[in-house]
Amino acid sequence: MTFDKNALGFGYGEHAPFASNPWTTRGRLYPEATSPTRSDFQRDRDRIVHTTAFRRLKHKTQVFIAADGDHYRTRLTHTIEVAQIARALARALKLDEDLAEGVALVHDFGHTPFGHTGEDALHDMLKPYGGFDHNAQSLRIVTKLERRYAEFDGLNLTWESLEGLVKHNGPLLTLDGQGTHGPVPQPILDYCAIHDLELASFASLEAQVAAIADDIAYNTHDIDDGLRSGYLTFEMLEDVPFLARLMREVSDRYPGLEAGRFTHEIMRRQITAMVEDVISVAQARLADVRPESATDVRQAGKVMATFSEEMSETDKQIKRLLMTRIYRHPEVMRVREGAASIVCDLYRAFMADPLLMREHYWIDQIPGMAEPARARHVGDYLAGMTDTFAISVHRRLFDHTPDLR
Repeated sequence: MTFDKNALGFGYGEHAPFASNPWTTRGRLYPEATSPTRSDFQRDRDRIVHTTAFRRLKHKTQVFIAADGDHYRTRLTHTIEVAQIARALARALKLDEDLAEGVALVHDFGHTPFGHTGEDALHDMLKPYGGFDHNAQSLRIVTKLERRYAEFDGLNLTWESLEGLVKHNGPLLTLDGQGTHGPVPQPILDYCAIHDLELASFASLEAQVAAIADDIAYNTHDIDDGLRSGYLTFEMLEDVPFLARLMREVSDRYPGLEAGRFTHEIMRRQITAMVEDVISVAQARLADVRPESATDVRQAGKVMATFSEEMSETDKQIKRLLMTRIYRHPEVMRVREGAASIVCDLYRAFMADPLLMREHYWIDQIPGMAEPARARHVGDYLAGMTDTFAISVHRRLFDHTPDLR
């Protein structure tokens, strides 16, 4: 039996010419037959959702540790919010929504337990061996560490999905081969040696909307969680003119509105304003560049999906507010210090006795490895831990475990 792809509702005709075309993908590292019912980008998205790494995100910190309350964002709920915004942007710009969603869903796979605190701690431990980068770790997960398929390690994603994962924040190399933000992490260079992701070019527009969706999501939900925690107040939001204007708008329309509804009305307006700003900027830049293909987008020399100058200033103001009022709050810093000590303690313990990593896939190979390879495997194991698992393992191995509440 054969299928009419257009009749199934995911034909290519509705896409813009500069969108990524799932029917002309650059393919996978290990060739596979195409599906009669799903595009290659849909298959990528589905593979991402069914991974162990995706499920682990529900017990990984976004800002607040799970013990602080059930209603704070986790890395998983953050990821879902990013994916929703990415799809909205992709639909407005007539891009491939499945590719945009897939990049959004996979973008945080490499995060350690305890958020950026865990990443910083693990990077310090691994500095003698090349350090740790969560984006490079995401690539390791989807190309090596997930072990689900009979014919290959990883997920065997399409070139476009891997490119979006690696380059969603922009090129990693200049045209003369220099790192745009310092040295390119070795795991990315190693993979590109066998499957070139063209690190000196921009990513597809689908990856670009996933990247800006990340900013929109956490700029909004970290304010929401900050208000819930009490570290932020409505008065503090007045320091950002954009937020002050939204609060006045809600107050004028709904006088005396209860705090929870008031917060939500602000947040939904914030997301809408930021999404519409990105769409407007992207449309203007696309009209100027006039790309006729996804390749033209990659070679345009600038990002297409971004904030206007005015919204970029608002973005900076919101990030400063979050940094000073939440991320550097004394109680958050206390918890961060304890979380960092858990990661460092576990790293030292596993390096001293790799057999303590009894759940690790390659545990039987580790004792005979050279130290750099052993350190990388320890890093893989630690990065894959959830907050709850890291705490439980620490309690099993040590007499005292920091209180992260």
